[in-house]
Order: sequence, then C-alpha cells, then structure tokens
Amino acid sequence: MAVGRGHTVGGMPTITHALQKRWLKISAVIIGSFGPVFFLGTMLATREPARLTLDLLSWPIDGGTTFTHPDTRFLSALTGGFLTGWGVTVWLLSGEAFDHAPEAVRRAVVGGIGAWFCLDSAGSIASGNGSNALFNVLVLLLAVGPLCVRARAEIEVEQRAHG
Repeated sequence: MAVGRGHTVGGMPTITHALQKRWLKISAVIIGSFGPVFFLGTMLATREPARLTLDLLSWPIDGGTTFTHPDTRFLSALTGGFLTGWGVTVWLLSGEAFDHAPEAVRRAVVGGIGAWFCLDSAGSIASGNGSNALFNVLVLLLAVGPLCVRARAEIEVEQRAHG
C-alpha cells in the first residue's frame, strides 16, 4: 500500500488525501464488479458466473447453487443493480465531492462498507453460509484499505486546533 511521501506521525507512515481519493476508485471497482456478475445470473443462458460466485461464497464448491429458480434470478437482478449503483456512487464520490469534503466522503464510504459487512455477514451466518462471512473479511480489507484512517491533512488540522 502506498503512503505519503516519507511523512510520518509518531514514526508511522501517514495516509494522504491523494491516496484515499485513488483508493475510493479501487473500492468502487471492488463493489461494482459484483453487479454485472449477478446481473448475468438473471438469465439461464448467462447464469454461470453468478452461480459459480455464489457456490464459491457458500463454500465448499459443490454445485448446489443452480440459479434455476425464478426467485433466485430475481434476487440476482436486485443484487446486481444495487451493487452496480453502489459502485457508481462511490466512484462519483471520489471526484468533486471528495475534493470538497474528503473526510465526510471517507466516513460515508467506510460507514456503508461497514454496514454491508455486518448485515451481509450476519445474514450469511444465519442462512447457514458462514463461509461467506470469511470471504467478506477479505473484501472488507480490500475495499476499505487506507480509508480506515483519517488522512494526514485531517490529523494536522486537528493538532493545530488543539495545540
């Protein structure tokens, strides 16, 4: 993970707004990339990527996930739409909105990812698919990355205000 150019706080490398802005785009791609996969699950002829993804996330891969039931395909359509929309939203937040309010955008995106993680993981466990909660940890770490902490500029502003 790239950090600020040689800047440290208490000996630890700091995170810059520029890095966080770039990472928002990575987060957007991670989130949004699941959308088209699940959209493909809406049609029998193109269901394999979604079927395989869901089979993997409900480990072990056993072919038990089929995407043949219309309700499953409908839920796949909803999931694909929500994930694509969320990914596009994060991408757009990484632009002008981030330039005007970087800390607010960072908190909003991390909050959204955190809410997804908690509800998705709890629902996965409740539905007997606890292995997905483990996959969610990896997605959480990748999507949040350097967004998990305030940028150096935010820390410096706070230090000036208090001392």
